[in-house]
Amino acid sequence: MERLLLKNGLIVTMNANNEVIPEGNVLVEDGKIVSIGKDAPNKSDIVIDCSNQVVFPGFICAHTHLYSALLRGAPLMIDPPTDFTQNLQRIWWTMDEALTLEDAYTSTLYAVNEMALNGVTAYLDTYSGPNSIEGSLDRISKATQDVGTRGAICFEATERRSYEEGIRGLEENRRFISQNAPEKTLVHGIYCLHAAFTVSDELIHKTNDYAAETNSFKTIHTSEGMVDLHHNLEKYGKRTVERLYDEGFLGPRTALAHAVHINKHEIDLIAETRTNVAHNPKSNELNAVGVAQLPEMIEKGINVGVGNDGFIYDAIENMRTAYLMHKLNHRNPSQLPTPLQVVQMITINAAQSIGLKDHIGSIENGKAADFTILDAAVLPTPIHKDNVYGHFVYGSFSRRDVKRVIVNGKTIVKNGVHTSLDATTVSQQSKDSAISLWNRLDLTPRIARQI
Repeated sequence: MERLLLKNGLIVTMNANNEVIPEGNVLVEDGKIVSIGKDAPNKSDIVIDCSNQVVFPGFICAHTHLYSALLRGAPLMIDPPTDFTQNLQRIWWTMDEALTLEDAYTSTLYAVNEMALNGVTAYLDTYSGPNSIEGSLDRISKATQDVGTRGAICFEATERRSYEEGIRGLEENRRFISQNAPEKTLVHGIYCLHAAFTVSDELIHKTNDYAAETNSFKTIHTSEGMVDLHHNLEKYGKRTVERLYDEGFLGPRTALAHAVHINKHEIDLIAETRTNVAHNPKSNELNAVGVAQLPEMIEKGINVGVGNDGFIYDAIENMRTAYLMHKLNHRNPSQLPTPLQVVQMITINAAQSIGLKDHIGSIENGKAADFTILDAAVLPTPIHKDNVYGHFVYGSFSRRDVKRVIVNGKTIVKNGVHTSLDATTVSQQSKDSAISLWNRLDLTPRIARQI
């Protein structure tokens, strides 16, 4: 039984009482937290001195698209999109159709490693590759395990091209879920539908039935752009969340990604059903889709986690944008969320929004030993239990301060470097896949292999 001791750190538990323990200790046995407090055990196999460091539960990304890493910097030869639907049609759906199983692996390896270097220990990813469905989740799982983090992964089933293709995506999720239970592996499966405007009621019902068989988590993109809202109003006479509610998709084991174009009644339905929301503020800025009603959701008690939607794999930066965006939108410097609330959105709230609140998201006895440890030695002002959350939102901390990342009691990042992966090799694998992908697309000029 291996015992790990984190000693003398500022322990930010993110538990129900939001306890912060100065000069505290955390004892880990076989990957589980067994003791938290001031007293240190007499003997441990590994002792890590966390003096002048802040020990957080591992950061969690509530929603991402790992494969999007391969499109960074692509020289797109297209008419510039003027709205979200054109973005999908001209860029993402074209890219989706060109993805291969090798792309799924290399993009995951790069993106998950980048997130790990930024302190992220768990994520929820939705993969979309209609010509690389079967086996895609195995490749994503393999890459995630090579990095050493947790993942809740899924194929986003869609009827954009056909109902049969939607079923294939659903069955890929079902297969992977049956083989990978969350209590037995770092990477497990969930169910995903792309969005209400690309799936039928029949596919929604089939997904509900499959998820009920295994009490599996579900997710769907919801009212990210106006196209989702308009489609559901025109075809069903219902707003997006209203339709999902009527078809039985909402609930505490469901996460709605984005939820930008929703009204008060839809917020009430989300709250009533205890459905989770994944807020993606930086992606919403990039796609110019609008600003989600985060303060209103918080006031209704809705659980909200923060994700990156495949854009900027930096939990602290996304969290900080979530803090600032709504103050600007309401022109009110005191507007919710508070510093504590946004830190909750990348820890305990995000754990709930990906279906893992009982396992991760806080430093509590019995939970997995996932930690993100930040260096506070060079901060410009003192840090203590009463101001630790403020140091996040007001710019003291950044990705550069991630000192160590631990998953299941094992250090995977130390002093900004992965402990087993070679960054140059990971980067080159990603570049090779990106070049091959770009050359298969009609969107970009052909390029040779290069640095």
